[in-house]
Amino acid sequence: MNYAEESLKKHYEWQGKIGMECRVKMETREDLSLAYTPGVASACLEVQKDLSKSFALTRRGNLVAVITDGTAVLGLGDIGPEAGMPVMEGKCALFKAFADVDAVPLCLKTKDTDELVRTIYLLSGSFGGINLEDIAAPRCFEIERRLKELCDIPVFHDDQHGTAIVVAAALTNAAKVAGKRLENMTVVINGAGSAGLAIADMILSLNVKSLLVCDKPGLLCEGEPWMNPAQAAMATRTNREKKTGSLKDAMQKADAFIGVSAPNVVSKEMVASMADNAIVFPMANPVPEIMPEDAKAAGAFIVGTGRSDYPNQINNVLAFPGIFRGALDARATDINGSMMRAAVHAIAGYLPALSPERILPDALDRGVARAVAQAVAQAAKDSGAVRSK
Repeated sequence: MNYAEESLKKHYEWQGKIGMECRVKMETREDLSLAYTPGVASACLEVQKDLSKSFALTRRGNLVAVITDGTAVLGLGDIGPEAGMPVMEGKCALFKAFADVDAVPLCLKTKDTDELVRTIYLLSGSFGGINLEDIAAPRCFEIERRLKELCDIPVFHDDQHGTAIVVAAALTNAAKVAGKRLENMTVVINGAGSAGLAIADMILSLNVKSLLVCDKPGLLCEGEPWMNPAQAAMATRTNREKKTGSLKDAMQKADAFIGVSAPNVVSKEMVASMADNAIVFPMANPVPEIMPEDAKAAGAFIVGTGRSDYPNQINNVLAFPGIFRGALDARATDINGSMMRAAVHAIAGYLPALSPERILPDALDRGVARAVAQAVAQAAKDSGAVRSK
């Protein structure tokens, strides 16, 4: 199937992938009086007395805003907020299909960080959570940080943390299958944008000690003048031996490669230079850093990509629906590190048996979201990130 051609036809046919539904009857005068005026005033007054009751008396407790400025849409780049709308609608459809979370796409017509933060904060009282999406680095880091400080609901940048959670789960299971221990592995990440830096942070939290991060100019290393502030901060936590050089240099003898960068930047020779039982996750989409069959031919033991037409698809849909389901169920005020690590372990522990061709659950397995939701809700309660009753 030509997915681009067929998808465009379907989008013309669908005219939107989501819609609103009325959850109450509107057939009699009594129905109208209960759902709207005069009866609705009693619910308004309850919320006025206690704002937390808005989660029980309105749909806010199951409502997430999916927000973009259109500056980093999929692999398409800065195409604008209106052009990003089909992706945001798709994300909302996934929320509903996998976790019964109602989600609304909001595509904001500004690239100004202050305007974005202020606008999203002003909207936050209508939602139970904020999912930031497809906002270019490095602005996305500041936007998320500031919103977490301002908002009393969970704020989650899926391009960063959703990706990091699923990659960490895949790496955890791949290490088991390959007979490796995370703390003894050398891991190389190519792509030091929002996803790459979040993956690095998550992997470090799982006790990986030898981590090298590359971007176009080369290895992140303390003192390199080309790094942005987020990259410079990561350089202080990685590359302990202060190596310099290219991705080719970094991959020699490495146990694992994680690519969130660009097509065809990894050669067979680079994979062949890695350690025995090498783990290779080339996740650039739709064309990965190296095609899986080429990585296998070069000696990779386990290969995972972002594509659905190869084994071991590393797909964010394994994470974000369940994470928000759990956060909403727990009335969480944040999605913190403990909750994200709980999601990693829930995804990694979901399969009863692992193999080189099966290190993650199928992306369409609805049970994953339930398992993640339970783990995240419990972690929210254990870490105190819940709204006081």
